Amino acid sequence: MIQILEIGLVAFALFFAQQLLYKKIWNRNLSADISFTSDHIFEGEKGYLKEVIENGKRLPISMLKVKFQTNRNLIFDASKGSRTTDQYYRNDIFHVAGGEKITRTIPFVGGKRGYYSITEMELVASDLFLSVEMPQTYPIRKSLYVYPKPFDNREFRQSIQQLNGEVLTKRHLLEDPFEYRGIREYQPFDDMRSINWKATAKTGDLKVNQRNYTALPSVRIFFNIEDNGVLKKEECVEATLQMAAGLCQYFLSQGIWVSCFGNGVDILTGETTSIAASAGSGQMEQIYRTLARVDTTKPAADFVGCFKEELLERTNGSTMTFLISPNQYEPFVHLIEQLQEAGKSYHWFYPVWDYTAPRLPAGLEKHIQLVHLRK
Repeated sequence: MIQILEIGLVAFALFFAQQLLYKKIWNRNLSADISFTSDHIFEGEKGYLKEVIENGKRLPISMLKVKFQTNRNLIFDASKGSRTTDQYYRNDIFHVAGGEKITRTIPFVGGKRGYYSITEMELVASDLFLSVEMPQTYPIRKSLYVYPKPFDNREFRQSIQQLNGEVLTKRHLLEDPFEYRGIREYQPFDDMRSINWKATAKTGDLKVNQRNYTALPSVRIFFNIEDNGVLKKEECVEATLQMAAGLCQYFLSQGIWVSCFGNGVDILTGETTSIAASAGSGQMEQIYRTLARVDTTKPAADFVGCFKEELLERTNGSTMTFLISPNQYEPFVHLIEQLQEAGKSYHWFYPVWDYTAPRLPAGLEKHIQLVHLRK
């Protein structure tokens, strides 16, 4: 009996000793990290989140919980320990042996355009007998851009192709035939006389010469997501940003200078969108990132107040202006009328949800293209 009691006392002492040991050193030489494998994806595209746990000491951790939360618009597969409410909450459980490194890759889908972050991670460890939990929270900063998917349906594509003729007419009038700039892939809008037959024979694909311009043609794209209606047009607002991305991509692919302006509020800076004209390699990337950061949960800035001067005064004969707005209201329509009276070249893309055509402002109909979103 005394021997059994002694064994019990020793076991009891060992039990509390291991508890004290774990409480003191469980997080020593233990590292954990969460990261996105890429800093950006497009809407609807698959991305991956990587968890890395490394235990640099000999003492094993019987159970280690890794907890974090992120935006619900990043869509993860349903798994035990995860839940989605206003945010997505995840709780992954690991057994980490001494000296072991564990890497786990978790797939998800970018459900909606945006800029998403994970700002903290919580580790909760247990002792050998899972009798006590020891939590610790770590601040982290992991971010992901979900770029707007460039809008593309038949109606929108045909409209761009028709309007492209006007832009290209200005472009060819301004081309300097003596200034050679390089070679690129042939596009359907290219003049057959610009084909470089030597480069075409060498590569097996049609190639065209690029010329410099006596005056650079440019395209300005303005998006207006101001929505003062009782029923909010969320689908139309998102389509507006997708159309802005689609137009920018289309004209930049032709080497045309593109600038982009809009009254959506940047989730990081609190400023409206204002991207100066460029045709450089990084221009589209900057546009994608800026559009991803537009926070549609905040009221849009006054479009007329922000961009009246830019629209009416800062332009020249080689500039084509595109506007994208799912709403028409008096100050905005009046600004468009002023743009027309000033003889500026412009076109307004008007996204609508269904095929019930809204009444268009009188005198502006030929400059407005309705884009129907419902298939």
